[in-house]
Amino acid sequence: MTGESVWLGPLRRPVQILMFLFVAAAVLLFAWLAVNRVLDADAIGMSEMLRPEGRPLAVAMLGLLFGALLFTALFLSDTIGAIEPRPDGFFDLVSLVLSRLAMVGIVLVVMVMFYEVVSRYVFEKPTLWANELSLWIAAFLFLLAGLYAMQQRSHIRIYIIYDVMPRWAQKLSDCVSVLLIWAFTVSLVWGGYNEAYAKLFRWETFGTAWDPPIPATVKPGILIIIGLVAIQALSNLIADWNKAPEHHSPADEIDETEIETIKATLKGSDNG
Repeated sequence: MTGESVWLGPLRRPVQILMFLFVAAAVLLFAWLAVNRVLDADAIGMSEMLRPEGRPLAVAMLGLLFGALLFTALFLSDTIGAIEPRPDGFFDLVSLVLSRLAMVGIVLVVMVMFYEVVSRYVFEKPTLWANELSLWIAAFLFLLAGLYAMQQRSHIRIYIIYDVMPRWAQKLSDCVSVLLIWAFTVSLVWGGYNEAYAKLFRWETFGTAWDPPIPATVKPGILIIIGLVAIQALSNLIADWNKAPEHHSPADEIDETEIETIKATLKGSDNG
């Protein structure tokens, strides 16, 4: 990723400091809770993270985790990769921040599964929560990946007919595409709102030993993130309206930056 500030400007350094502070504090508190859990079976564990009432350390852990995720996503969104276009407008920034949150989520899933493997096969103490937590995180990863793909214009598009159209016809097809996305979104929200509302306000859980509120959070999350995808599609249409027509070829799929990185890695391996 490039080191140039994309949107934070002078706030980049304070956000970076807050990110480091929250991450460090969250890691230290988690380590202390994990060690304490090993020494005392009645100490705060993952079950208490779902039901933190009356447990200040559980509330503190959740607050530190929220702060760490928030400021990490904000800081990472202030840089873009070599193949990422610069954000154009408020909704691009929202999508970029959420995409960085999804990137952090991938790391969290790996850490959770690593913890489960070590706990199960080294200490013979499998967890009750690792599989469900990874499913919970992964559900939002898939949703946020769709939002990121829309912001990056990297969703599947067929250009064989589109490229031979005059510009006015391309704009018309873009309008039809966005209209269909909005029709799907409105239909989904219309049909799923009552169920999502019921699951959220009765705080429906997964019905397992750990019993996380996956239905209560994922169902509303689907409607909210699909709504953001529709808004992002409309934002893309407005941003691209006056741009010059683009022409596509199979060569567009070649990532020159990644190829150069691979060459440099192979060259370093040969020298080593």
